[in-house]
Amino acid sequence: MNRYLLPLLVFVCLIALFVKGLDPERDLNALPSPLIGKAAPEINLPNLKDTSIRVNLKEYIGQVTLVNVWATWCVGCRQEHQFLLELEETNTLPIFGLNWRDRERDAIEWLEVLGDPYVGSAFDQDGRIGINWGVYGAPESFLINSEGIIIHKHLGPLNWSIWQKDFSPLISQVRNY
Repeated sequence: MNRYLLPLLVFVCLIALFVKGLDPERDLNALPSPLIGKAAPEINLPNLKDTSIRVNLKEYIGQVTLVNVWATWCVGCRQEHQFLLELEETNTLPIFGLNWRDRERDAIEWLEVLGDPYVGSAFDQDGRIGINWGVYGAPESFLINSEGIIIHKHLGPLNWSIWQKDFSPLISQVRNY
């Protein structure tokens, strides 16, 4: 075999990989989740605003729900907050908050000042529940069907464009099934 053939083949393969990585059609926010198609991990934490109440997703089995991971230190969470308030006003689905690796007082103040779109917001100070959900950072949002199965995960801030493109069709599909 020619001694130049192997390096040439390796070079061609690397070029193909680089071209694939530069594909403008790929979703840069897509990060596969091993939880898609599986039961949503349990959340059973105190409610951020009233610790005598527990935030528990099991109460909403039978409804399509959204779990939104957020924190006051998260720039993207501030970007999406107005969208979540508007979404909550549509009564499309219950929105659960998972306040992740934050300061409790800061999180309570955030909800008091900016508004509270959540039916309940669990306080996950040490991030253990976030680990169970496979959280990489905030914001992240999980769409859960009426059987409690995660059907979609979105990384980054939500807005109406993303909602219409990625979430609305799935919600319609599971509600009409």
